[in-house]
Amino acid sequence: MPKKKIVIVGSGISSLSAGSFLAKEGFDVTLLEKNDTIGGRARKFEKDGFVFDMGPSWYWMPDVFERFYQQFGKTTSDFYDLKRLDPSYRVYWQDGEFSDIPAKMSELMQMFEDFEPGSSKYLSKFLTEAKYKYEVGMKDLVQKPSLKITEFADVRILKGLVSMHLLKSFTKYTQKYFKHPKILSLLEFPVLFLGAMPKDTPALYSLMNYADLSLGTWYPMGGMYKIIEAFESIAVEQGVKIETNQEVQSFISTKNKIDGALTNNGITNADIFVSGADYHHTDRSLLGGNANYSEEYWDKRTMAPSCLIFYVGINRKLKNLKHHNLFFDTDFEKHAKEIYENPSWPSSPLFYTCVPSITDPSVAPIGHENLFFLVPIAPNLQDSEQKREAYFELLLERLEKRTGENIKNNIVYKRSYCIDDFKNDYHAFKGNAYGLANTLLQTAFLKPKLKNKKLSNMYYTGQLTVPGPGVPPSIVSGEVVAKQIIKDLKK
Repeated sequence: MPKKKIVIVGSGISSLSAGSFLAKEGFDVTLLEKNDTIGGRARKFEKDGFVFDMGPSWYWMPDVFERFYQQFGKTTSDFYDLKRLDPSYRVYWQDGEFSDIPAKMSELMQMFEDFEPGSSKYLSKFLTEAKYKYEVGMKDLVQKPSLKITEFADVRILKGLVSMHLLKSFTKYTQKYFKHPKILSLLEFPVLFLGAMPKDTPALYSLMNYADLSLGTWYPMGGMYKIIEAFESIAVEQGVKIETNQEVQSFISTKNKIDGALTNNGITNADIFVSGADYHHTDRSLLGGNANYSEEYWDKRTMAPSCLIFYVGINRKLKNLKHHNLFFDTDFEKHAKEIYENPSWPSSPLFYTCVPSITDPSVAPIGHENLFFLVPIAPNLQDSEQKREAYFELLLERLEKRTGENIKNNIVYKRSYCIDDFKNDYHAFKGNAYGLANTLLQTAFLKPKLKNKKLSNMYYTGQLTVPGPGVPPSIVSGEVVAKQIIKDLKK
């Protein structure tokens, strides 16, 4: 009996994950990628001896990666050397000071005590509760296909709903334990990219603080693209075929079923189709009258931020920066409002600078440094080269003011990336960078479904469906959709 053929659109983390699990079960799997390199937002590019990771730069939740590898008889060390960063990152504050966030819990406790006497005991309680949320969230909740509410009628989950703090505001929850503004900013930082003000984000997401402060910040030597190479290796080993420069232009359907995908190189037929591409683009531009949701539905979705990125190479070494650097030296709440409540280009933005060459000399020429600047911004803003350049000048000024590092005359390479690029490269809805916001009304079964309601053989994976944005959730998203396909075929 011939194998059922599955075509997956896109080659990001979720697509590679789904493809690997499906091929492992004996399906004939092909990935179609519109760009000339795989990896989606986690692509890389090389220029003049610099190796730039284009998207994700934080390696959190190492257990999720390890679990994926183990399901294919592998372990993380089979693919790359994973190094824990200490300090995890540096934060520059409004008062001109900075804090290096230690990897060791005892040192972290002391740092909290220095900020707010007596707070270390509350940190212990806070992280214990966050650990519970993490374990229930990452081991139970995210594994659900979220097609109906009854999936969550699980004794452990129901008993733990109060402990999960799903209906409590993140801001109110953290302020119950801590008062010092630096501690509150530190705890709010991981949720800044979830798609809502901390006051509008469920306290459930303190699980991110457990991932940050307890599980730690890591780095795969050689760069974040080592993850893509690892996933590609597993996919190919399972028999997945990957075709680049294959952009799907539309799906061909009859009655309630898709028969083929029309690409720029012809028609590709399959029994089942999975879109790991932008959900909105697939839904509204490729499926014709078989979309899952209306344009009105999509316009009402709350999106996580987009971002303005600069990839910069300089011809000297830096002394006053760490691998990860958060510039919280302006008003956190004001910038958050300019992302979520009054979408506009930020007047005085927080920003992030990554210098991976401090940890990993292989990503820059000898004596040089590799820098990645990122400013979170509202999606769908008017993008322009003039606007980008104005912000780059601002970032250089702030960098010098806070660190003493003047790099303006040392720049030997620079490339910007923003809303228009996200739209062009990924068909990203409203130029978003991080997917759908994790608000209460867009959690679990309230997210866009992983199955098409009209087409029996059309599925979705990635950051606009369950479980949500981020690299670890995308790994899980691929696994969840694969399991659902296998389950449906057994009916």
